[in-house]
Amino acid sequence: MSVLDQIIERRRERLEEEKAALPLVEVKARLEKMTGLKQRPRSFAQMLRGERVRVIAEIKRRSPSEGELAEMMDPRSRAQDYSGSGAAAISVITEQDYFDGDPLYLRRARAGMPLPVLRKDFIVDEYQVCEARMLLADAVLLIADVLSEGELRALLMATRELGMEALVETHDEAAIEKALFAGAKVVGINNRDLATMQVDLATTERLARRVPLENVLVSESGIRVPEDVERLARAGVDAVLVGTSLMRAEDPVWLLRALTQVGSRRETRDARERQ
Repeated sequence: MSVLDQIIERRRERLEEEKAALPLVEVKARLEKMTGLKQRPRSFAQMLRGERVRVIAEIKRRSPSEGELAEMMDPRSRAQDYSGSGAAAISVITEQDYFDGDPLYLRRARAGMPLPVLRKDFIVDEYQVCEARMLLADAVLLIADVLSEGELRALLMATRELGMEALVETHDEAAIEKALFAGAKVVGINNRDLATMQVDLATTERLARRVPLENVLVSESGIRVPEDVERLARAGVDAVLVGTSLMRAEDPVWLLRALTQVGSRRETRDARERQ
């Protein structure tokens, strides 16, 4: 069983526990009471296009491949640091068993911070989408490899009905085709093979041409230095998602600012058009 299979199996077990503790009907009842401008979803996709490649800055405590990344961390303080240092959006990992995440990290990260927040988890059920909105997420991650086309389409619909957007993660040609056919507007290419945990930026370079220009293209995993952003800009990406390097950096503010100052948007459009 691959690491991804193990994560999904455990996530489904925990999901049943969550449903028993707080049924979907109660989650939806709480959603109906959420009103007011401050609680409306912020536009995730709109923030991912600009003059330069945009950066989605991630908050996570650990990962199966890298181990512990941050022993002590205040998600609210970290999100505010990212927001003031050029990030276009914030990603918060909420998976508990393999990443030491917590759904409440998401709510804390969004508090008093103007950027859209992505709930990064292993979402397989409408319940998790509704829970994400209850926690004030503006977008959710959907992984094409763990969902059928019908499941992906249904979760995309559920996401949009709540005013949120989705980053649909892929890692090969078949997954990109599935994502586009299901109606994904924001397509992520994960440079990490979730079966082997190996990372290669060439994955994005090889697959970027398969994502139409009208879709937002995000490269995920393995982005560590400004030169990586420049390389991915030449492949045609609109944005990059950066987690481990920021969490491990001695000065994450300096690194984030450096990552946001490279990667001409004109260059990215030209790259996708050439391909």
